[in-house]
Amino acid sequence: MAKIGMFWGSTTEMTSLASEQIQAEMQNFGHEIDSFDIGSSGLEPIPEYSNVIIGCPTWNIGELQDHWDMLYDDFKELKFDEVIGAFFGVGDQIGYSCNYLDAVGLLARPFMENGGKLVGRWPTEGYDFEESVALEGNEFLGLALDYDNQDMESEERIKKWTAIIQSEFK
Repeated sequence: MAKIGMFWGSTTEMTSLASEQIQAEMQNFGHEIDSFDIGSSGLEPIPEYSNVIIGCPTWNIGELQDHWDMLYDDFKELKFDEVIGAFFGVGDQIGYSCNYLDAVGLLARPFMENGGKLVGRWPTEGYDFEESVALEGNEFLGLALDYDNQDMESEERIKKWTAIIQSEFK
């Protein structure tokens, strides 16, 4: 199975919680996951992986979490040729409906522009929001989680999403 680097930032621990659940599910499929809090690791380990999972909450009004924000300009310069990547985000679709999950879009778009193959798009059905930078058609560019308004659905969404992406990693 694949070795995957998972890189995430968390301020309120919700993205950290999601990353732990994603890691456990991916390990159940036999994948080896190295998990990195981007605030401690920085971007340096990313180029070591041909398979990545990247997680970030949307903060304030459509902004990246602080650690991702500090590293964003350098992230946009990374080359992702032949890298397979899946993205997940945490946000509040009711309180911030005009920018729900924007952080996923902010990170996934440069990943794709710099040669990365995106896997794990997620349907928008079942969500109540107005706008998102993470939208492409009727799908998010990654898994959408909302622990504020749909906490009870998060575990099942993670299970479904990891079942989808696990076969994409090589």
